[in-house]
Amino acid sequence: MARKCFYSFHYKPDNWRVSKIRNIGTVEGNKPAKDNDWETITGGGDKKIKEWISGQMDGRTCTVILAGSNTADRKWINYEIVQSWDRGMGVLVIFIHNITDVNENQCSKGANPLYYVTHGPTKSRLSTIAKAYDPPRTTSKGVYSYIAENIDEWIEEAIRIRKAN
Repeated sequence: MARKCFYSFHYKPDNWRVSKIRNIGTVEGNKPAKDNDWETITGGGDKKIKEWISGQMDGRTCTVILAGSNTADRKWINYEIVQSWDRGMGVLVIFIHNITDVNENQCSKGANPLYYVTHGPTKSRLSTIAKAYDPPRTTSKGVYSYIAENIDEWIEEAIRIRKAN
């Protein structure tokens, strides 16, 4: 049975890369908002965005942050990470910079989004608890294959880590 996951990513630069990962098919993911829907959601302000995120997270067991060049330390990415952790969901990062975009271009690796979120009374960085994966391949096809081979176990490990913390 496929896990139900919430995908967090920087839409405009990474939506093509993310769609490739979502097509792996072993993980059931939330449906991304279409451009017109997202404009309606964002037009409602922060409250509507938070409601939309909350609805998308309902019934999910893990959040998979698909990190491109500029994903880390974005307002809504950080919010999604905090909400996921607070709901008891597993959280993990997969770097997708070597997956090609619509123009067949790769991008530079960005920072770990978990570094910018703290947890608990000691305010430990979530990057010291949850894991980030940078597939050790350089071609888009190689990275895709590596993610496809490992994503199920990464998700299960993220859920185990969250239950332990």
